[in-house]
Order: sequence, then C-alpha cells, then structure tokens
Amino acid sequence: MANLEIGMGKTARAGYSLDQLYLNPTRRTRDSELVDLSWQIDAYRFELPFMASAMDSVTSPDQAIAISQAGGLGVLDLEGLWTRHENAGELLGSLEGLNSVDALRLLREWYGAAVDPDLVTQRIREMRAGGVYAAGAVSPKHVVEMANTLMKAELDLLVISGTVTSAEHVSARPEPLNLKQFVRQLETPVVVGGCASYSAALHLMRTGAAGVLVGVDTGDTTTSRRVTGLGAPQATAIADVRAARMRHLDETGVYVHIVADGGLRSGGDIAKAIALGADAVMLGSLLAGADSAPGHGHHWARSVAHPTLPQGLVLSAPPAGTLEEVLVGPAVTADGRTNVFGALRQTMASLGYETVKELQTAELAVRK
Repeated sequence: MANLEIGMGKTARAGYSLDQLYLNPTRRTRDSELVDLSWQIDAYRFELPFMASAMDSVTSPDQAIAISQAGGLGVLDLEGLWTRHENAGELLGSLEGLNSVDALRLLREWYGAAVDPDLVTQRIREMRAGGVYAAGAVSPKHVVEMANTLMKAELDLLVISGTVTSAEHVSARPEPLNLKQFVRQLETPVVVGGCASYSAALHLMRTGAAGVLVGVDTGDTTTSRRVTGLGAPQATAIADVRAARMRHLDETGVYVHIVADGGLRSGGDIAKAIALGADAVMLGSLLAGADSAPGHGHHWARSVAHPTLPQGLVLSAPPAGTLEEVLVGPAVTADGRTNVFGALRQTMASLGYETVKELQTAELAVRK
C-alpha cells in the first residue's frame, strides 16, 4: 500500500475502518439454514464465533455462564470488581439510574481496592459450576504477580489483554514479562493482545499463543487515541494480522486464531471483520445493552480508573433487549444492535458461504 505524504520528508500509511468497507455479493446464495456459524479454538468449540469482552459492565460470573450457554464464550476480568469485592453485584446494582459523572466517581472508589487472589479462584469456580468453560483476562502488567494464582485456578482459557501487548515487555523490575516463556509454562490455551500490526502480531504468534486480539483504541469506551496518540484503523489491522498468520502458518504449520476486538457495533461489522480474516470477534458495547448486563445501563473499561492516566469513558448503554435478542433475535431494533448473529447468518447465506472459514475469502470494496 502506497504511503501518503504528510509534509516534506514525512509520510503515513493509508488505513481503513470497518465502516468504509462493503461485502460484494457473489454469483451464488444459499438457504440460511445451511449456514454453520461455529468456531473452535484449541479443544474448545462454540456455536457462535464470539467472546464477551472482559469488562465489568459486560461480564459477571452469572453473565459469563449465560453467554456461554447461548453459544459464545464469557470472559471475566480477573482484575475487575468481581475479584476485588465479594459484594460486587450489589455495588454494581447501585449504579442504576445514576448519571455518568456519579457512576465514574463510585467506580474509581471501588477499583481502589486490591485484587483478592481467593476471589479470583472463587469466581472461576462459580463459572465452572455453571457447566461452561471458564475464561478470564488479566493485564500484561500484572500477569507475572498473578501467575501462581492463575496456574492453580484451573482456567480453561486465559486472555492476556492490554491496550498494546508485546511478546517481551521491558521493565524496571528484575524479572520483566517474557510472554513467550510464560505462555509455554501454562497448560491453558492463551489468547493475547491487543495488536494492530504485522510485526507485532507475528511476535505474539511466536509465543505459542492460541489466538491474538486485534484492535487498538477502536472500542466505544476507550480514549487512548486522544490521550496517548495510539490507535489503528481496525479493518487494516485485521488484514495485516491475517498476513502475519499466513507467514506463521507457513513457518510452523500452526494456525493462530484472530479475534477482532473493538469497533464492532452491528452484525454487519462482525461479517466484515471475519471477511478480513478474523476467526471470531470480541463483543463489548453490543452486550452491554442486554437487560441482564451487570453494568445496569452503563458501559466502561477499567482504564477509567487508571490512577495517573485515565483513558476511558463511562457511557450509557441503551437497552437493546434480552441477551438472546441481542445475539440471535428476534431483532427488536433496526440499528443492527440485535440479532447480530442472525444478521451474520443472513450475510453468509446471501454471499453463498457455508462456514466462517469460507467467509474469510469474501471480496470487499472500499467506500471512498
């Protein structure tokens, strides 16, 4: 892709967001009943190709169970309120009806409590007791100090997620994080991210991770691009990471899954992310609107409570219906926020594709 000249001696690469793309129809269609939306990572198979964002406004232990029973994978933030407070559900219930300013004040107070290792183990057991896969997320910054707890907790899948994640973190501590070494110590499959470039993705894939998250400052709640200048257009990022996966597959024979994380606001966005190369998506704001979401009408990322550099917003989460209506319908809104996987199924049927893997071969057009 040709670079664009910004000024004398400085160029920038052109990039595209999901809303700049269209999926081109083909010569063939099929009945929607003949479409298979299932997805598998490592030994775990899911009927719908998505993970729920590890955000306290999206995923509680109970909601993780409901999401997994609906066909996806619920991921709990293991550094969130549920592992800091025994009565997290009661605390979050008090947010209902508050404006964003008052909600933010309470959230910053609650996130001031330390993570309780015993609560980490308890929450994982609660999810396992629901008869579903237990998945949790931690930040790269704290994964080393939480390593023993994570190894004993019997997680089915671990997500190591930060704004920007690298395979080897340089630190002032005596033992900086070496993600490759850490991943290989675990028997649990690991998904790592976020990343947004070919080189960063390739390094993460070489750690032995089962999947990588793609996205930097593309979600509704984050303000990293304004605060730090970091960001990447999501469509271009997914395509670049897809190219890294092909190289890694050629080199090792190992297929690493791509999970698009952020900027997914409708079923159409999910379809385009998969067409660009994603195997699955991570959903946040779409699930925050479900009536059973733990945010009680609010949506935020833990970055709102960062002690020195807040990089997020507390947003209202307009009601979208039940979790089932959001995921598989029936649609109760005309804005694409409900029946998102019914929409994906219809897209695939209209394009003639039977599986998610086939959708990755779809032809795309750019809206100028």
